[in-house]
Amino acid sequence: MTVIGYARVSTDGQTLDAQQTALRSAGVSRIFAEKESGAKTARAALAKAVAALEPGDTLVVMKLDRLARSTRDLLNTLAAIGERGAGFKSLGDPWADTTTPHGKLMITVLGGLAEFERHLILSRTSEGRARAKANGVKFGRRPKLTKHQIREIHVRVETGETCRSIAKSYNVSHMTISRL
Repeated sequence: MTVIGYARVSTDGQTLDAQQTALRSAGVSRIFAEKESGAKTARAALAKAVAALEPGDTLVVMKLDRLARSTRDLLNTLAAIGERGAGFKSLGDPWADTTTPHGKLMITVLGGLAEFERHLILSRTSEGRARAKANGVKFGRRPKLTKHQIREIHVRVETGETCRSIAKSYNVSHMTISRL
């Protein structure tokens, strides 16, 4: 059972020293550190830290905001940690500790709230889309060709003109003409 640490700062002006010292004091044997924005979900050192986890290991961070910027990102990262059979602990946020029953409960509640919020967003989006359709809003990409152009193309195809030559004259792909 290894305790692995992850430290992150956002800018070059900040240092990792305080986080690394706190992680070592907490018994971390190996630290993955990087200077990267938390807005990026794909962070190399975090990916390496999660990949290094084995069943029974624990990933430790100084504070939750070092691990994730949003609830969704946090839950995705915690899911990846859990899939490896490892636990998670935040030194600055004692409630965020999946190695204890209380911590697991808090993360589960947090996950439930995030899922509920996601369903609300989907519901509002769906209602808005239905309202827009009822008001005559057309969704999707605009057609490349007008109805008049499509009629002209049909005539040209019937006279034996090739799809490629027709496509060039309308500045579309020959497959667009073939589909018509």
